Order: sequence, then structure tokens, then C-alpha cells
Amino acid sequence: QVQLVESGGGLVQPGGSLRLSCAASGFIFSSYTMAWYRQAPGKQRELVASIPSSGMTNYADSVKGRFTISRDNAKNTVYLQMNSLKPEDTALYYCNARWVGVVYWGQGTQVTVSS
Repeated sequence: QVQLVESGGGLVQPGGSLRLSCAASGFIFSSYTMAWYRQAPGKQRELVASIPSSGMTNYADSVKGRFTISRDNAKNTVYLQMNSLKPEDTALYYCNARWVGVVYWGQGTQVTVSS
């Protein structure tokens, strides 16, 4: 049974930091490209960052220099370190796993940036 379980979301003030985690199970984690997406109210889901099995990272322009994606294949976990958070980063953040034509999604964790 495939599971992607996100954690680490919450309420943070502008300029603050959060670290999201996504614990994966039920598939060969090390072979999959892992990614974080987000969806704000009234907006389409968008790619935030991705990291394939090679480890080469990719970021949306809006988060470059502020967010860092990483993975620990020994723990089957992908992380998103978010620094210098802005109100526009407020969204539901989803963990995504992709390999060939197979895609898995987590349930999401809410990040709210507000003073």
C-alpha cells in the first residue's frame, strides 16, 4: 500500500522558516522523482521543487534561494526547508512521487504565513 505522509506545516510569521517532511512507503523510493507542489485558494496547483533519483534539484522561480528540497533514501523521506517565508507562500503543500507513468500524491499539509 502506497503512502505519502506530509508533516511540518503550520502557522508562521513572515520571514520565518518551516521544514516539511514527507515519509514514503509502499514503493521503491530511491527510484522515484520526488517533488513538492502547492495550491493556494482559488489557484492551480503548482510545482515548488523537485529532486530526482540523481539528486539534481529544480525550483520554481518564486522560491529559488529561499527553499531547499532534499531527500534521504535510507529513511524514504523527502524534505522541504522553507526560509524567508512570505504571505504568498501560504498554500496547501503536497508531496508527489513520480516514476515513468506512475504518480502518487500525499494528502497535503497546510502552510500559513501571516502576522
